[in-house]
Parts: sequence; structure tokens; C-alpha cells
Amino acid sequence: MEGFMTLSQESRLGGATLERLCKLWEEWMPQLKVCEIKTAKISYLAVWLPESVEQQVDAAWEKSPSDGWQDNNLAQYMCMAAVQEVLPQVEDAGCAPAPRPTEALREALSGLGLEYREDAPTLNRRFALVTHYPFKGGCEICHLQSNCPKGQGKSEAASVVLPGYEQGADE
Repeated sequence: MEGFMTLSQESRLGGATLERLCKLWEEWMPQLKVCEIKTAKISYLAVWLPESVEQQVDAAWEKSPSDGWQDNNLAQYMCMAAVQEVLPQVEDAGCAPAPRPTEALREALSGLGLEYREDAPTLNRRFALVTHYPFKGGCEICHLQSNCPKGQGKSEAASVVLPGYEQGADE
């Protein structure tokens, strides 16, 4: 709950709100998908919630921006908690770096109903992520680094830098 509270920027939740969020947790948990994807020599971890969860969150936003915010954060938290359960290093790094969307990865994800958007290196599901498995590093290896404030050093959160991935090591 502490992680959700931090993500939501909340210091306390009322009883009715907590009950509503607990019901959503119970409803969404069986729908949360976690799987290892193997392509040639590289393995990835994929975590996602289905489109129906996105629709519920959108409906919550329409009824109450406060509820929509919390529901959105709950879905995000569920995905990140699942990643951190499998790859605890992600919590220390503060990043589950996105891999380069190779053709093999695209094909494997497509078989699971996940696809990369045509116009961006992001997935078609709002509550979904793919990262390297096992853990290979944080922001410094992320394919989205050039578009990420944290990856550009504009965030206070630090990441673990693995040998050979130091800034300027490839120059």
C-alpha cells in the first residue's frame, strides 16, 4: 500500500476510497498477465492489464477525476509491483528500461495481443510494459531514454549503472 500511496501522492485514504480500491484490486489481479518472452538469445519480461481495465479507468475519470486518478495509479502500481516482484533490482534502479522493439520482440508480443504502436516505440496497452529479463540495468540502457525526463538527468531519482554502460563508455 505504501508504494501506491507514494505513486498517488497521497498521505491518507478515506474508508470508502480504500474499499473501492480494494475491490478493484481483487477484480483486476486475476487479469494481470506476467510472462517471460524468449527471442533467440534475449529474454524479456512482459506485464500488462487488459483493455477492459483501461475502459474502467476512463469511465472513472469521466465520473470523478479524483477516482480516475486513483484508479489509474492503482493499475500502474499493480504492473510495477509485479515487475518488482520478479526483478527486485528494478526498484533500486528506479526504472524498468524499455528494450529496443526488434522484429522478433514485436512478433512475440503480437502473439500475446500486445503490439507496438506504429508511430512510437510504446505498446498499445496503457497498463503494460516490457523490460529485459534478467535485469540488465536501468535508465542507461532504456530505448526511450532520449524522451524520458529521468533518462535525461532531469529527475532526482538515481539508477544503477552497470560496468560497460557508463556515460561515454562507447565513445
